[in-house]
Amino acid sequence: MFDIERWQEIFDTIRKNKLRTFLTGLSVASGIFILVILLGFGQGMRNGIEQEFKQDASTSVWVWPGVTSKEYKGLNPGRRIQLANENFEKASAMFNKTIEYESARIYVGGVSVNYGKEALIYGVQGVGPDFQFIDNASMVEGRFINYQDEVSTGKVAIIGNKIKKDVFNEVDSPIGEFIDISGIPFKIIGVFKEMEEREEERIYIPITTAQRVFNGGDRINNMSYTLPPVENFDEAVAQSITFKNNLREYLQQAHTIAPDDTGAIEVWSALEEAKRYYGLTNNIKLFFWFVGICTIIAGVVGVSNIMLIVVKERTREIGIRKALGAKPWSIIAMILHESIFVTAISGFTGLIFSMALLELVGPHIEVDYVLNPSVNFNVAFSTVLVLILAGTLAGFVPAWRAAKVQVIESLRDE
Repeated sequence: MFDIERWQEIFDTIRKNKLRTFLTGLSVASGIFILVILLGFGQGMRNGIEQEFKQDASTSVWVWPGVTSKEYKGLNPGRRIQLANENFEKASAMFNKTIEYESARIYVGGVSVNYGKEALIYGVQGVGPDFQFIDNASMVEGRFINYQDEVSTGKVAIIGNKIKKDVFNEVDSPIGEFIDISGIPFKIIGVFKEMEEREEERIYIPITTAQRVFNGGDRINNMSYTLPPVENFDEAVAQSITFKNNLREYLQQAHTIAPDDTGAIEVWSALEEAKRYYGLTNNIKLFFWFVGICTIIAGVVGVSNIMLIVVKERTREIGIRKALGAKPWSIIAMILHESIFVTAISGFTGLIFSMALLELVGPHIEVDYVLNPSVNFNVAFSTVLVLILAGTLAGFVPAWRAAKVQVIESLRDE
């Protein structure tokens, strides 16, 4: 039942102690504000990491050759490892039941690229048909390289969307246009788009064409794979690590590399890296919760202390109320109402300001590994409700003390 006199008493007390009430409320509001902002940035870090890993397929595994650092079977350290078609083909045959997509890649160097009289300064790479799915490239126009292009060493090219904007802005579509790569005409058959614009500054041609036409021999620069998706994240990580270790072991044996010389063959797993980063963000999030909760506890302790002061100041008034027949529960309710009111108003004020700040500023934050900091409203709202409960408990001790005041002693209080 709404008791207007009770609310008048609360507002009268607040008016008489404006500064004290403001500072108490500020400590509570700042606790919620800091917690929500910290949780927002924790989510922003997770968003940023997810964005980084979306550039490639989530189950991708990449292999790069390196330089040996240890002597092994009479071979000196410092050997530069060179991957070849044989390595890719044998690995594909060995792990064909584990692999979803596969592609070798070669970087075509020392070539000139021209469109008409215009010289183009873009990298040329030879890749396989599956590379589109491994690299998460989406087709804007046309198609990607297919197996027929690879078998026939077709003179076809796929360009990035940025190249289309920079070079082919005067034509309706670059599809069907020709670019010259070291004097050899290549027909553009597709335009791809990537998560990052810098990834679109590439020209893809069939890997067989890159090797045969540009003296690549049977050499390749790296190999890439994706594994079939698994619903359970931990199982997917375990599958990826097993494949990664088996693949490295085969390549180490094929190139006579010491088993513990991990730098000679670099094998990178997107899932394994994702697990490491997600574990880091979870730990950071726990730390943010710890800092935020400690700040809130400090505010709640401040509320409790203020309510103890209020009880001390109103001891005589409480004694008079009890002498006039006030029940203990009414004394407790009087103190609790003020404690809950101050905590609730402060908590919701901190929530509103923090959510508004994240809403306004969050979408514009794009720094490394932090993207669009935000927080689930239900989580933030639940935190405020817990805060109000804590404020109730903080006010209960002073309220209980007030209810236990002896009438005679309270009337003697100065």
